[in-house]
Amino acid sequence: MTAAVGSASVLGALVVTVCGIAALMRGRHRGPAGWIRSGYAAPVGLFVLVSVAVGALETALVRSDFSIRYVAGNSNLVTPLLFRIVTLWGALEGSILLWQWILALFTLIVALRYRTRYPDVLPSVLSVLLAISAFFLLLMAGPANPFAQLPVPPADGRGLNPLLQNHVLMIIHPPLLYLGYVGFSVPFAFAMGSLFSGHLRDEWMAVTRRWSLAAWTFLTAGLFLGARWSYDVLGWGGYWSWDPVENAAFMPWLVATALIHSTMVQARRGLLRIWSLALVILTFLLTIFGTFLTRSGVLASVHSFTQSLIGPLFLAFLAAAMMVSLGLLAARLPTVRDDGHIDSPLSREAMMVLNNVVLLAMAFTVFLGTVFPLAVEAISGVKVSVGPPFFNRMFVPLGSLLLLLMGLGTIFRWGQPGREEFRRLGLVAAAAAAAAVLLTVLGLREPLITIGIAITVFMALAQLMEYARGVRARRAATGEDPIRALAGLVISNRQRYGGYLIHLGLAVAVVGIIASMSSRVEVERALSAGESFQIAGYTIRYDALIPKPAPDRLVVAAHLAVWVSNGRAMAGTRAGGPAAVVVAPSLNFFPQDRTPVATPAVRSSWREDLYLVLMGVDANGRRVVLNAIVNPLVSWIWTGGAIMVVAGVVASWPSRRS
Repeated sequence: MTAAVGSASVLGALVVTVCGIAALMRGRHRGPAGWIRSGYAAPVGLFVLVSVAVGALETALVRSDFSIRYVAGNSNLVTPLLFRIVTLWGALEGSILLWQWILALFTLIVALRYRTRYPDVLPSVLSVLLAISAFFLLLMAGPANPFAQLPVPPADGRGLNPLLQNHVLMIIHPPLLYLGYVGFSVPFAFAMGSLFSGHLRDEWMAVTRRWSLAAWTFLTAGLFLGARWSYDVLGWGGYWSWDPVENAAFMPWLVATALIHSTMVQARRGLLRIWSLALVILTFLLTIFGTFLTRSGVLASVHSFTQSLIGPLFLAFLAAAMMVSLGLLAARLPTVRDDGHIDSPLSREAMMVLNNVVLLAMAFTVFLGTVFPLAVEAISGVKVSVGPPFFNRMFVPLGSLLLLLMGLGTIFRWGQPGREEFRRLGLVAAAAAAAAVLLTVLGLREPLITIGIAITVFMALAQLMEYARGVRARRAATGEDPIRALAGLVISNRQRYGGYLIHLGLAVAVVGIIASMSSRVEVERALSAGESFQIAGYTIRYDALIPKPAPDRLVVAAHLAVWVSNGRAMAGTRAGGPAAVVVAPSLNFFPQDRTPVATPAVRSSWREDLYLVLMGVDANGRRVVLNAIVNPLVSWIWTGGAIMVVAGVVASWPSRRS
């Protein structure tokens, strides 16, 4: 019964979507007003029916209805209830259903919010959103059916991928990514709607600026939480490996960052209209491409790619969306020409244009490194890999240039620069140079790292100087104390000062990335009970191996005593004294997988992380293999990410006027 309800809801949603598109197109071409009203009702029906489908699949997962293939393949009787619920987005069919549910929600919000404000363009906007929905509903009605049934239901299911039920971030990381992915469909729809209708020459950008910022914020949160999941679950001591799945989300983030800056120039100077339209198209196409990479099976093997219709259908949709959107842009080029021009190469708009170029170069680098191995394997059958050395070699100079341009873009004003801008530039540059000298005096002997940190300091100080100038001016005008002046400054111009705060968060994260990549210390040891070893000022003693049976797994934990031997502080210890922190890295043995999943033990401080991994246990349990890593400033990465997300919320939060 559950499968029948879910399948009927998907098919019903597909029918409603197609009928809605037809009604909107018929009404748009001067048909009776009833057609438009019918089209506006389609998002309501779509959201209700897709919600029913989500409810049906969740019911099947919670009840362990193994007659449904998706439930049998991704859950079992011992899967904890919470992870049975989040199994909705644990595999292909369920994640597509989640994608579609979020899109249906956003389509409904657009229909209700803008129905009376933009009647000329909204039919085209909704038609685009419904067309995207039609594709995903077609997938679910065919090769990605989440309600497909098994002829003979098993007594128990296979269970969720152990990696996906070994950390609480599985609950929130994927939905945040999808909120980011799907959120960019709205700016794309408004851009296409404006081109279709010939209305909203610049207004489409103003209407969707907060949608872009909100989607970017969700995607930022998803990326940082994905990095944290990798750090906490995979047990290799890192947080980013340039894996294709990571790259799939990083590419649209880079282009969306360029889009947000481009629309600022468009709004302020009447420039980059074509560029902004091209970027919103590219951002949307990359969200579809990212979903294709991670959900079509192409990453598992390009040779098994054509065994399912999912991959070819994704490619067909991607090609159709590209041809239609770029063709429409080309046809409308005469109507979207720029009005203004760049007054000076040392202006804020000039820096933002260069900023865009660098961001696109970074996105292309990621695209090339991700797609090239797939193309080689598809053509020659030879597996090749493009690893971190390639990406790091390309990203270090590009990232340094980007940070420098961000600082210059903040210092210089719109239009012609004046003497005051050059004075501020001199002050910030001198402070960054002083930071480089100080690092050298303190013992840092790697020039590239010193330069990278100095550029980051340059960018961060440029943002802080803008806050200081704004607070000073507001205090002079209102007489407020510094805290109230700062709060009032941000509230009165959320996007501007939220943007500066995003830049500051990025600076904090970049310092953490530079330090953790350049100064990591790693030691691997085989130990018997009572034996100890030292690493970077820590002493670690192995005491015992303790099994901890659980309903869905067997946890084998190595109890370790850790204390500091060089006087540095660590929570729970007395420097040089007998008190020690007890930590317990573990291996998790799941019945559905022969390979155990490691759970590292991590002790974090503002200065560094002590990261301990239980690598293996001998047959009689008397000896263990431990990997110990000291990662400097990793906590700065998570702090910087949190600042960026909070700042994104501030920048995208609607004002009373909107």
